[in-house]
Amino acid sequence: MKEQPATVFVVDDDSAVRSAIRLLLKSVGLPVSTFDSAQGFLDGHSNDAAGCVLLDVRMPGMSGPALQQELSVRGSILPVIFITGHGDVSMAVEAMQHGAFDFVEKPFHDQDLLERVHGALELNAQARNQLSEQQAIRDRFGSLTPREREVLQHVTRGSSNKVMAYDLSISQRTVEIHRARLMEKMQAPSLAHLVRMTLALTPAVH
Repeated sequence: MKEQPATVFVVDDDSAVRSAIRLLLKSVGLPVSTFDSAQGFLDGHSNDAAGCVLLDVRMPGMSGPALQQELSVRGSILPVIFITGHGDVSMAVEAMQHGAFDFVEKPFHDQDLLERVHGALELNAQARNQLSEQQAIRDRFGSLTPREREVLQHVTRGSSNKVMAYDLSISQRTVEIHRARLMEKMQAPSLAHLVRMTLALTPAVH
């Protein structure tokens, strides 16, 4: 996954709120991008984007929860923090049940908002690192030959070279060669490391 700078995307139809949040986030060195509508945000959205979304619950056109649902459908992993007002706390709580990261009520305390934003950015960074690692492992697994994949299954089950040779009807020397090659291709410094990598690929390996 290509590395992208983490940005706080602010989606709110209230220009005063957008300006206040922009100034607050910039004061602590966070990149900010603001939008006055959910559709405006979607028009320029990329699933490669890193950061989080500060999202108003009630907006003309597409509502905040509707945007959250659309982002989920698109496979976005940007954490969503809802900005609530007008007694919309119940809607925000329901949105959290559908995967939102958190919510803040208007008028919000600056430190309260910043703490939630930093938490969301950390969560996104962890998720992106995990996806990047999983993709790298999938790419390595994809480079294995069919025979190397068979050997991999046996290796991760703890089979000895002698047992693998018997089960696969090949010589122990051939098993050793395949084993060395798959360890190299998977970039696994140890058997334990190889097992940990394959755990994330269980559906593909088995």
